[in-house]
Amino acid sequence: MDFLLLLVMGKPLWMWLLFLGLVIGLLAFDLGVLHKDDHEIGVAESLRMSAMYIALGLSFAGFIWWQMDATATAQYLTAFVVEKTLAMDNIFVIALIFGFFAIPREYQHRVLFWGILGVIVLRGIMIGLGATIVDQYHWVLYLFAGFLILTGIKMLFVADKEHKIEENALIRFLKRRMHVTEEVHGHDFFVRKPHPETGRLTRYATPLFLALIMIEIADLVFAVDSVPAVFTITTDPYIVYTSNIFAILGLRALYFALAAILHRFAYLKYALSVLLVFIGSKIFVADLMGWEKFPPAWSLGITFAILGAGVAYSLWKTGTPKAAPIAAVAETRTEA
Repeated sequence: MDFLLLLVMGKPLWMWLLFLGLVIGLLAFDLGVLHKDDHEIGVAESLRMSAMYIALGLSFAGFIWWQMDATATAQYLTAFVVEKTLAMDNIFVIALIFGFFAIPREYQHRVLFWGILGVIVLRGIMIGLGATIVDQYHWVLYLFAGFLILTGIKMLFVADKEHKIEENALIRFLKRRMHVTEEVHGHDFFVRKPHPETGRLTRYATPLFLALIMIEIADLVFAVDSVPAVFTITTDPYIVYTSNIFAILGLRALYFALAAILHRFAYLKYALSVLLVFIGSKIFVADLMGWEKFPPAWSLGITFAILGAGVAYSLWKTGTPKAAPIAAVAETRTEA
């Protein structure tokens, strides 16, 4: 059993296997027990699932504390909160994708479930490469930090920009290269049906498959922001990966609770932009102050303060008549 003690990216193999086993067990329980049959997930069920995943993610901080230390625990919690919040923007896009392809609510969980498998692999590859690069070239962290600051500033000016799914080049490419049905065929990603010209049975992709591809691509795009953000919090690959995956696991459940009330968070994107600027600036502030690293406890507290202010302001503004036009726009995007 000595092989379990082998170090993989700085941590014993058993710690990685334990985490992956936990994730696989959760996904098996989700699909095999909770959602064995296709059904529309209501707000109450969504909130219960979200609470379960958030509780598991927070509980894992206890394991981090047990195996590592209090500093690593604070870094994990900060990374978890940051990733969870940045994923909010992803929920807006997921709602647009489902609306564009007219995916019935009872099949949306199936798309998101299989999407999470791709996320686990893609995030693992990105984080593994990122950790290797940072380990060899520490100055890359300054590039990450500068990128986050520029991204945050850019978000301040394009926070209300609409995503136009119909103009996506990937959709046009897929429709040119493969047969695609216009209608949904239950929960199937592919179906066989007669070709209109030859009459032969031909495999067709359904809108569910296109929605799955678009959601995977959307997550990859958002990972370009979120993964560097977590690396500026900690360079430990284990903390980066576990916090990412736990945050994304709960994203699927949270989507069903928030999809109907996304307009209430119309101003949260501005808080996210400020958060990215703050995260990116930490490494420069630490250098100016002569610190080895920005204090993790301060980072966690400031992160909560920024996000709390964004949520409170959004709820206040969207609850007043003056905010009605913005809320209407956000709702239109969701239903598009």
